[in-house]
Amino acid sequence: MNMTESLRHHGEYEHANPYPGTEQHASSPVSPEWPPPPAQPPAAGFPEGQPGRPRGKRTVRRGPAALLAAVAIVAAAVGGGTAYGIQELTGSDTVASSSTSTHVVPSSQKGTVSGVAAAVSPSIVEISATSNAGSSTGSGVIITGDGEIITNNHVVSGASSVKVTTSDGKRYTARVVGTDSSKDLALIKLEDASGLKAATLGDSDGVGVGDQVVAIGSPEGLTGTVTSGIVSALDRDVTVSTDEGQQQQQQQQGQGQGQGGGWPFEFGGQEFNGDTGSSTTTYKAIQTDASLNPGNSGGALIDMNGNIIGINSAMYSATESSASAGSVGLGFAIPVNTVKADLSALRAGADS
Repeated sequence: MNMTESLRHHGEYEHANPYPGTEQHASSPVSPEWPPPPAQPPAAGFPEGQPGRPRGKRTVRRGPAALLAAVAIVAAAVGGGTAYGIQELTGSDTVASSSTSTHVVPSSQKGTVSGVAAAVSPSIVEISATSNAGSSTGSGVIITGDGEIITNNHVVSGASSVKVTTSDGKRYTARVVGTDSSKDLALIKLEDASGLKAATLGDSDGVGVGDQVVAIGSPEGLTGTVTSGIVSALDRDVTVSTDEGQQQQQQQQGQGQGQGGGWPFEFGGQEFNGDTGSSTTTYKAIQTDASLNPGNSGGALIDMNGNIIGINSAMYSATESSASAGSVGLGFAIPVNTVKADLSALRAGADS
């Protein structure tokens, strides 16, 4: 075996000649490298002259397969960040922001009241509750496709019958699943409902003073009424009645939702819209100047991405006269994070 064949046998020249036509034949002498390379120290662990280990520096060639494998590893390492960047730059409507708020409103209508109204109105309902003391009208927010609805406790408390009208005019009978008078929240469930559009519950901790908001509800029974404004303040202490008898008394006096000056509440040591009674509860509320009127209770306060950030619960009217009562830009909503924290208890049938 000549030297060339010996080298080929050991794998040193197992590649095509890059200069066709200059091949050396077996009978041609092989010219040594000149000048010769400097002597290299033997690799650690392999004594000088060990068979099968070449002396000096060895060049490792990487073929296309190795290159592709390396690229794939790098892509896998940065793939998540790359995908997120692409989604953010293209304005994908389904990408969650850092505050976990999602974009319910289509890209072409982002930041517009009309876009919010179109996206969220199908998730807002009108609620009509009847008790021995009379009737009341409020609003609610659909949170599941089969008809779970969040509203205020004072809208349905003590009700013997609850009827719900959706934005498309369909009417349903509902039952009260659970109430929490300490937070003025209630969960009702429609009978034989499916395929409803559930609202997206946002993150009220990310809300700031001055943020634009939209309110949707059924003031005075006017289903699907849309108003807009800003967040006026945060963490307002709002006090409402927890006594069912007091609520029924207000209905008899014509002060229930849809029948006059709005639901009685206390703020800053003063009572508004009537007497809250002796049994009360206080919660932290979002204040807004979006127009709220009797019947808005239980409806939605929404950010400009279409996420529910609060459940409207109280509004101040300058007068208790049913002929002239109306919003003066002082409305309050229960933060949606309070709703989310209370949801499991409401589903379990809490009645407190």
